[in-house]
Amino acid sequence: MRPNDRKYTETHEWVKIDGDTMLIGITDFAVNELSNGNADDLVYCDLPEAGRMVEAGETFGEIESVKAVSDLNSPVAGEVIETNTAIEDHLEVLSKDPWNAGWMIRIKPNSKNLDHLMSAEQYEKHISQPH
Repeated sequence: MRPNDRKYTETHEWVKIDGDTMLIGITDFAVNELSNGNADDLVYCDLPEAGRMVEAGETFGEIESVKAVSDLNSPVAGEVIETNTAIEDHLEVLSKDPWNAGWMIRIKPNSKNLDHLMSAEQYEKHISQPH
């Protein structure tokens, strides 16, 4: 089961409230889909600069593996106030710890309402469905 302390999107991003800000990353499912479980398959990640404004559902960056390129979509609207630049140089962090060390951006949200997102239980059901 994925962590219950955050909400999830259909496009496999997670968001976790952290004080007045929110951390955003991608799920272990997304990492495995991109890398087939091989951390070396992740080859590139492009994250936004601090200060960028994003809308809910808007692409804020991309991650690339030897298999595919995938957009990174913001679950919430707000201002990017920090980027986890360590990821861009050390993509293996996403395979080892997508839930904590693997956060991608910190946003100062326009709203703390996350009702439009899935709970961990709902996300589990979502990824268990054939697509």
